[in-house]
Amino acid sequence: MKKGFLAICMALAALLNVEAQTQEEEVWIKNGERSIYGVLSRPANGAKKQPVAIISHGFNGTHHFGRDYFAMMAEKGYQCYTFDFPGGSVHSRSDNNTMNMRITGEVSDLKAIVQYFKSRPDVDSKRIVLIGESQGGLVSALTASALAKDISQLVLIYPALCIPDNWNERYPDVTAIPDTTRLWNVPLSRPFFMELRDLDPYKELPRYKKPVLIIHGDADPVVPIDYSRRAVKTYKQARLEVIEKAGHGFKPEERKKVFEWIRAFLK
Repeated sequence: MKKGFLAICMALAALLNVEAQTQEEEVWIKNGERSIYGVLSRPANGAKKQPVAIISHGFNGTHHFGRDYFAMMAEKGYQCYTFDFPGGSVHSRSDNNTMNMRITGEVSDLKAIVQYFKSRPDVDSKRIVLIGESQGGLVSALTASALAKDISQLVLIYPALCIPDNWNERYPDVTAIPDTTRLWNVPLSRPFFMELRDLDPYKELPRYKKPVLIIHGDADPVVPIDYSRRAVKTYKQARLEVIEKAGHGFKPEERKKVFEWIRAFLK
């Protein structure tokens, strides 16, 4: 009982210590008529300008996933912003109508977020990092290529670079694309698939020439690791860290490895 009580006390103390070192606030960002909900964690280190990491969730995810990064980023002196893509999830606080989901729309939203943080006086605009998982990884990669001068480093967690291939193989003829497709019980509209017809991520990736870290499990049944192996050869400065026997979504012990690699990667 004493050991259990001591462990609980230590865990609470650690949590309180992290909370004492960070400040959190809800931040809404505008992208035209779209409103993006997110939560910003800022390290209470007194620095006038701090670097920032922007976390992009995967398909049908939310900002909650990005909270896992708060403590580590605070230790590195980074602000950390995690948000809900409008139309990106049935649980999104930005817009939960997934019929509005588009890859191009998410890229546009992420660009708007980058521009917002570039304009903040408390942000070091030369140290803006993008971190994306799965579909958020694809979006982060495309955004980094489009804003190559603005993004200092890029982290991709099992990036879904396979999305165009997957859906163009499923719907080889545009006439076969229905008005509504359900993926894992999430409704998607015909325009989501139509814009993928001409999307080749590997043509865009080389535009980003700064450091890239890719992390992928070699047993991923959703995004085959070969897509990341191809990506690491496409970038100018990239390395691939492989977690053996890991699938799509990492267990707690695997996540520890992920954070160790990111911590070492960040400037």
